[in-house]
Amino acid sequence: MGTQAQPLAFRDGSEWEAWLEANHATEGEAWLLIGKKNSGAPLLAIEDALDGALCFGWIDGQRKGFDESSFLQRYSKRSSRSSWSRVNVGKAEALIASGRMQPGGFAQIEAAKADGRWEAAYESQRTTEIPDDATAAIAADPAAAVAFEQLGRTARYALILPLLKARTPESRAKLLAGVVRKLAAGA
Repeated sequence: MGTQAQPLAFRDGSEWEAWLEANHATEGEAWLLIGKKNSGAPLLAIEDALDGALCFGWIDGQRKGFDESSFLQRYSKRSSRSSWSRVNVGKAEALIASGRMQPGGFAQIEAAKADGRWEAAYESQRTTEIPDDATAAIAADPAAAVAFEQLGRTARYALILPLLKARTPESRAKLLAGVVRKLAAGA
């Protein structure tokens, strides 16, 4: 098992997928050493790492710096409540079409389709729009509106992401009220 202290290092996606084939059902997580773009490091690329993880029902998680040519990325079994991004839905569909999806990945997809997580997949930072109700609620509180306007795109997305992942209208309403309070308080 790859840990933060002793991460797994693979040269390519086939090595990572071979490890997953042997270990995805028994290991809960693995920290991988990922080569930075254009570093020339003979390490697994981030795109290949995610594709392999999705094939076996795993997902990417925490990322940490390592050195000038690589970083650490945590991968783990997808939990039964794990939300899906539209990016990963698209990747999973492409993996199915190419014949690479494995039983563990299919099981996670079927579970997500059955409980609505697949259909409720959230937008990526690049494509997301601030929902109209959030825009209206923030605008209705002058202090919140000023604070929101001062945020950059990444900070706005981080603030709104829980709304995009909310499973029920009630939880979304609570989250939105919390966003407005947080902004108004200057946090």
